[in-house]
Amino acid sequence: MNFSSNPQVSVIIPVYNGEEDLEESIDCLRSQTYPSDRVEYWIVDNNSSDRSAEIIKAAIADPSNKITLHYLSENRIQSSYAARNAGIRAARGEIIAFTDADCRPESHWLSTLIQPFWKKNIGIVAGEIKALPGKSLLEKYADREETLSQKHTLSHPFCAYGQTANLAIRRSIFEEIGLFRPYLTTGGDADICWRILRKTDWEIEFSAEAIVKHRHRSTLKGLRNQWRRYGESNRYLHELYGVELMRESDRREYLYRLTRWLLKEIPIATGKAIARRSSAIDFLKTPIGLFCLSARVSGQRESQLLEKAQKIEWLDRPFE
Repeated sequence: MNFSSNPQVSVIIPVYNGEEDLEESIDCLRSQTYPSDRVEYWIVDNNSSDRSAEIIKAAIADPSNKITLHYLSENRIQSSYAARNAGIRAARGEIIAFTDADCRPESHWLSTLIQPFWKKNIGIVAGEIKALPGKSLLEKYADREETLSQKHTLSHPFCAYGQTANLAIRRSIFEEIGLFRPYLTTGGDADICWRILRKTDWEIEFSAEAIVKHRHRSTLKGLRNQWRRYGESNRYLHELYGVELMRESDRREYLYRLTRWLLKEIPIATGKAIARRSSAIDFLKTPIGLFCLSARVSGQRESQLLEKAQKIEWLDRPFE
């Protein structure tokens, strides 16, 4: 790749029923400092039933729009990975960058994310994911725990990977290792990175200043679904790669942690509260953590990788 000038970049954003996020998300794309004539944005509607398609098409038709914005539809397979594949097939950029419709890229996001590709050995760049300001207790808990930070996935004991909420990959690599597994519903971020890092000589780099912001879950239902999906990912990656499954805690361990919370953590938090140095999170950190753990264990225990989810889609042929 010739980096004598800014490389052509394609940004791919899957969306499913994202009408509440799309307008603000598109505004973030318009604010990017990367040269607008060197980047195209593909928003891929994954069979939404709300006003997502209408919002995207209106943004494209807006005469004040100064970016190259495209609309695509992927309604064959209900999967964000299938939607990303549709975007990759349409993309013309040398670098393919990914984010999500409910993310808010900072204005220098793309410029910073692309910089490491000057190094000839770098095939993947992961940017950081931070939290949008949240008011609810659950949002503040996730923010303190840095739940979405790439530092967790980049330090995975099996192999590093980046999350597609903030990730960029050289387009030529997809010709080497194939596209995302289109029927996979979670875990595809790890799978694509591991296929690259384990089957080729390409390396991954972290770009801490390439930041997108994401809203944490504000309800128990949303939080449970999120952590249950993490458990499902554990199971799928175990079946695909033999990754060690998360150890399931028994009742005695839950009881021990709750007892420790009541007898040790609550008194400490109370003392801090008297000194005005604590918050509600200090009191409820352990119960919320156990709630997340239970959801993750359930997802891991109750899920099973479907045979078709193992199939890889390719640029020049359907499946392998």
